[in-house]
Amino acid sequence: MANKILLVTGATSGFGKAIAEKFAAAGWNCIITGRRKEKLEEWCNYLQQTYGTKILPLHFDVQNRAETTAILQQLPADWQQIDVLVNNAGLALGRDSFDAASLDDWDTMIDTNLKGLLYVSKAIIPYMVQNGKGHIINIGSTAGKEVYPNGNVYCASKHAVDAISKAQRIDLLPHRIKVTVIHPGAAETEFSDVRFKGDGSKAKAVYEGYEPLHASDIADITFYCATLPEHVCINDLVVTCTAQANSFFTHKNA
Repeated sequence: MANKILLVTGATSGFGKAIAEKFAAAGWNCIITGRRKEKLEEWCNYLQQTYGTKILPLHFDVQNRAETTAILQQLPADWQQIDVLVNNAGLALGRDSFDAASLDDWDTMIDTNLKGLLYVSKAIIPYMVQNGKGHIINIGSTAGKEVYPNGNVYCASKHAVDAISKAQRIDLLPHRIKVTVIHPGAAETEFSDVRFKGDGSKAKAVYEGYEPLHASDIADITFYCATLPEHVCINDLVVTCTAQANSFFTHKNA
């Protein structure tokens, strides 16, 4: 894996953080992005010191089209041979019925989960086209496979990730660019803390009575998908913990 390059968005917490560590531990050089500059720099230093790989931290918000495009289109020459892009940055805000939901929450989810993925992909794909190969891995959700009560726009944004991934796979075939979308189920990260806007009791209740997925599980799966032979591409992958069948059915211990 020497000289392989990963770019992962949303790398300061949750799946993104675990993915960056998994690849760095395997000797990959990593471009990590995030909105929280201090956390990004701390994580960069940790990865470099722990694993001895090169890490390039890029501080920006994927919601900002101009900033995202400007930074990613001007990568240093030795960082342009990107082998794997993981579009991980995303979030859920609120768990309200359609009539009671916040327009601000809807905008943030669409701007991050959907438009952010598009902005990053559009900036990175030209490098992959020039290199004659590459792999885009989009982090979706089981919410992109079915719609559940009070999930409305979050579900819509993840359905869009599913559709965009299929479109990328088709359109990028001539350039030998793989596209994989991974749809995790319930996973204990900062996800629920963000969704419930800091209400720790509500966030904790989501994971009570069963063992959910962990960020390291998704990192392992992402790494597996990224390191298959060049002629093999996993297109679509739904992953849940053993206690969860889909967005509707989870078996919790009494």
